[in-house]
Amino acid sequence: MGIFDRKDDTPKAKPDFSNVQSGSSSTAPAPTEPTGTTGTTSTSSSATYVVVNGDSLSKIAKREYGDANKWHRIYEANQDIIKDPDLIYPGQTLKIPGA
Repeated sequence: MGIFDRKDDTPKAKPDFSNVQSGSSSTAPAPTEPTGTTGTTSTSSSATYVVVNGDSLSKIAKREYGDANKWHRIYEANQDIIKDPDLIYPGQTLKIPGA
């Protein structure tokens, strides 16, 4: 008989979760912001975003503000590097003004 064939008749103690409270934290570490060259990096009142292929100012505004029509805010904050709001390029780092 192998180790997987063994029958164990002793009762197992069930885990006790009676002290778990709703909303309390676990022992897992707190999530951290991903590091890399894409995505948003927060600062106190503004953030930066590295443009990826397929992005537009309206897509970034929708992601950051929940409203694609707020693309003007991003454009105005980046007029020093964006000459035409319809032309942004992968790799550009844009300032995202605070909501």
